[in-house]
Parts: sequence; structure tokens; C-alpha cells
Amino acid sequence: MSRRPSTREQQNDGGEPVRPDELRGTSDEPAWRAWMLDLGKRHRRLREFLGLSQDQLARLAGVSQGAVSRLETARGLATPLLIVLKINEALAEQLRHVDQTVLSADLRAALDAQGRLSPSNAVAFRDLPIVDEPQLGELILLYHETLERNRPALLSVMRALVEGFRKPLD
Repeated sequence: MSRRPSTREQQNDGGEPVRPDELRGTSDEPAWRAWMLDLGKRHRRLREFLGLSQDQLARLAGVSQGAVSRLETARGLATPLLIVLKINEALAEQLRHVDQTVLSADLRAALDAQGRLSPSNAVAFRDLPIVDEPQLGELILLYHETLERNRPALLSVMRALVEGFRKPLD
């Protein structure tokens, strides 16, 4: 059975191993290892606050205990997003059973936001309105459906229509 290459062993497009500093990108981008370590520390703090072991959290999330451990210690930079989301949702679900008055306002707001996006509440991004006016959404879709070379003409026609609508009817 082959194992997955470690971060140090991963290869770039040229076939050479990727150095850890190459994963950081530009100075404007987050250092992923530090970001993941911070995320892992937050998850661990929440897990410990709830009095859960890694194994208990793993069972609640439907993942392995090793996945929880890798996330908490940032050893899994390539941890699939689904695993992170499952662990996060399991923590959020447990936090919803805690007396909300002891939680910070920021944490309550985060739980509320997570609850709106959680599959367990049957609300997903597709269910949330993207724009307030459906007609605006339709215009945007029409623009994107137009061949790129024809978009300037579409905009020209739209400008002419808007200008015509501004004039009072006689």
C-alpha cells in the first residue's frame, strides 16, 4: 500500500520537491502552516472546553481520531475540507447544547452563521439569496451566458436601454 507524500515530499510542476517556504506564497498570503496551527488550536480549545476527548469528537464528527489529532497539531496541511467541516460542525453542535449565556458574543454569532450553512439544518448556499433583487441576478446570469467577445455590445445595448428609460414618455 502506498502512502501519501508528506508536505516536504510533494512535488511542484517541475517534478522537484516542494520546499515548505514555497507553500507560503507571497507575503500577502497567510502562511498555511501557521493558519492551520491556529485553526487546530482553536478546535482543541473548544474540544477541551466541551470536555471531549479526541476519540469522542472523532465519533461525533464521523472521522478518525487521527484526523482530529492531525487537524489540532497542523500535521495535516492536506486535510480534506470535508474533514475540517465535519469536525467543525460536530464542535458547533456540541456548543449549541451549552448555556449560551456563558459563550462570548463572537462565538454565538459564529455558531449562528454556521447553523445557517450547516447541512444538518437543510440550509445550503444554494438556498441563500445571492442578490436582493432577482432581476439583478438574472441580468448577471445573462451577462455571463453571453460570449465574452459579445459582452461589450451587450453593455452598449443595456446603456442605451437605460438611457431610453430615463427619458419621460410623451
